[in-house]
Parts: sequence; structure tokens; C-alpha cells
Amino acid sequence: MGWTTAVVAGLGVAQYKQQGAIGKFNESVANRNALAMDQQKEAIEKKTEFDIARFDKEFKKIEGAQKVASAKAGVQFSGTSLRIQRANAEEAALQREMIRYNAAVQQYQAEEKKNAFIIQGAMAKQQTKMAQLQTITSTGTSLLTMKGLI
Repeated sequence: MGWTTAVVAGLGVAQYKQQGAIGKFNESVANRNALAMDQQKEAIEKKTEFDIARFDKEFKKIEGAQKVASAKAGVQFSGTSLRIQRANAEEAALQREMIRYNAAVQQYQAEEKKNAFIIQGAMAKQQTKMAQLQTITSTGTSLLTMKGLI
């Protein structure tokens, strides 16, 4: 084997290894991003719990203030006062459901991003394999051409 043949073979091997390293890195980045989306989903869930607790606290303050104002005005807890309390309770339930719904939408979006990152990682791995195959083919063709077999 001449020195040119050795150089061509050596460059082919080096390129093959480098492509493998790049592919593994790109796949690991995509997998890390997918993991980050899982963490984001957990953060959204915790934030939702916090937002509902904060809403409940504020609602109790408002509800208490309304009861005090009604009592100061001498209003009995019947009729209009009860309708106001019921409407407030219904609105509070609606607000809680809206907070949960918005969180569910955000979690779904994070899940979709996670899936996209997983696909991106798989594609990076396949692209690496294709590039490595092309390198092997190209190097083999060059070696065969140099030997005069093609």
C-alpha cells in the first residue's frame, strides 16, 4: 500500500469517526431538549397549583369583604346577597377551570415540542449513518480508482 492510499484511507476513517461524534452530539442535544420539555411540564403543573391557591386566597378576601359590606348595610343573607354569593362562587369555579385549561394547553404544547426534539434526535442519528455510509463509499471508490480497479 502506497502512502497516498494510506492517506486516503486515513482521511476516510477520520471523517467517519468525526461524523459519528457530530451525530452523537446532535442526538444528545435533542434528547436534552426533550428532557427540558418534561421539566417544563412539571413546572407548569406546579405553577397551576400555585395560581389556583393564590386565586382562592384573593377570592376569600373579596368574598369576606362582600359579606362584611352586606352586614354593615344591614342586609340579610338572603335574596340578592345570596344571589351575589352564588354568582361569585360560580365565577370563581369558572376562573379555576380556566387556569387549569390554560395550563393543560401549555403542557400539551410542551409535550409536542418534546416529541419534535425526539424526532430531531432520531433524524440526526440517521443523517449521521447516511453520511458515514457515503464516506465509506467515497473512500472505497477512491481507493479502488487509485488501484486501477475501476
